[in-house]
Amino acid sequence: MIVNKDLTVGKPSTVLWKFCLPLFGSIIFQQLYNIADSWVAGKFIGQNALAAVGNSYEITLIFIAFAFGCNIGCSVVVSQLFGAKEFRRMKTAVYTSMITTAATCLCLMLVGLLGCDSLLGLINTPKEVFADSKLYLDIYVWGLPFVFFYNIATGIFSALGDSKTPFLFLAVSSLSNICMDILFVEAFDMGVAGVAWATFLCQGVSCVLAVLVVMLRLRKIPAEGKVQIFSGKLLKRFVVIAVPSTIQQSFISIGNIIIQGVINGFGTDVMAGYSAAVKLNNLVITSFTTLGNGISNFTAQNIGAGKWDRVKAGFSAGLKLVWSLCVPLTALYFLWGRGLMGFFLDEPTELALDTGVMFLRILSPFYFVVSAKLVADGILRGAGLMKQFMTATFTDLILRVALAFVLSGTALGATGIWCAWPVGWSVATIISIAFYRSGIRNKTR
Repeated sequence: MIVNKDLTVGKPSTVLWKFCLPLFGSIIFQQLYNIADSWVAGKFIGQNALAAVGNSYEITLIFIAFAFGCNIGCSVVVSQLFGAKEFRRMKTAVYTSMITTAATCLCLMLVGLLGCDSLLGLINTPKEVFADSKLYLDIYVWGLPFVFFYNIATGIFSALGDSKTPFLFLAVSSLSNICMDILFVEAFDMGVAGVAWATFLCQGVSCVLAVLVVMLRLRKIPAEGKVQIFSGKLLKRFVVIAVPSTIQQSFISIGNIIIQGVINGFGTDVMAGYSAAVKLNNLVITSFTTLGNGISNFTAQNIGAGKWDRVKAGFSAGLKLVWSLCVPLTALYFLWGRGLMGFFLDEPTELALDTGVMFLRILSPFYFVVSAKLVADGILRGAGLMKQFMTATFTDLILRVALAFVLSGTALGATGIWCAWPVGWSVATIISIAFYRSGIRNKTR
């Protein structure tokens, strides 16, 4: 039986590893949604379909940024209240987060339905993939409520110390999505629309089940007195965490869209190669980000309980965790990137293949660097130090976007764009760790 877990007791390294490893498994399956879409598009429809799905993906990341912000805002506040054993206010925080999330989602659906054409035009989407890109986005936008409320549910599970339940939901849902993708594209001949509808349906089922289970879980937690449905004070605490997280993720997405526009100028072969390689890269970065979120929950619970010394131990344990994962992932991408690219591309052009391989070989050695940043970021978020967190993240983004423009105009061409990533990661990592040392580590001395 899966139960809530108090992260404020037990050996910090053991507690953190047991909590974070299911989160790592969860994000692997979460990324399978996008990887499956790209794989089916590239293998069963064609290279232009893969380019269209990859092109649309950069825009969907804007919506995901808002869902991520809601997830982090809810998760950190609920974690702190759970660690402090304030269960009545914790439930109010959950309901307040859900109401705020619903309003945010509705606004974004309107923006998405009315503005997708403009966004696609803004990133110089080629004519041959414009229609498929728009079709994919339109269907995706209708499924935004599932994306948002699933994120809220997983944030609550994590706040309660339960990382296993989201893993089980995602494992079943992601595997089902692969089957549905193939069924809709091959059997029903639905093209890119089939890929989008498969994701829509599978995310919908997992969302409904996750919300039902989390509400049942909350009912079993005792709370004295009447539970408020909405609290302005708790909304403020939610917003303090959620808005900076959303802005951070949104600006990263906007930066990626700008970079995508630069990439699009090199033609569909480079677009297809980048689309496949960036999926593999995002699998790693999103995994480390999710582990960072787990560290945020660990930090928030322990700060709520006043146990600052455990936060410092959590940083050391987090570094060991992410670096142990960096070793096989870096080796896999650097040495066998060409074979992985073949997984997405059916009879790829040499340019598309070379583009993806070069991207992976330049970025993968720096996973050790960026993973350290994401561990420090997790602690900064859990402690509510959002200004410091955003400073480091925006530094990374600004450097990557600026250098992508500059270096792509040199003899390096598209390869110059890929070189911008390691520079941004390295500088931002130094800043994040410096903020951790000054804002958190000194409290444990």
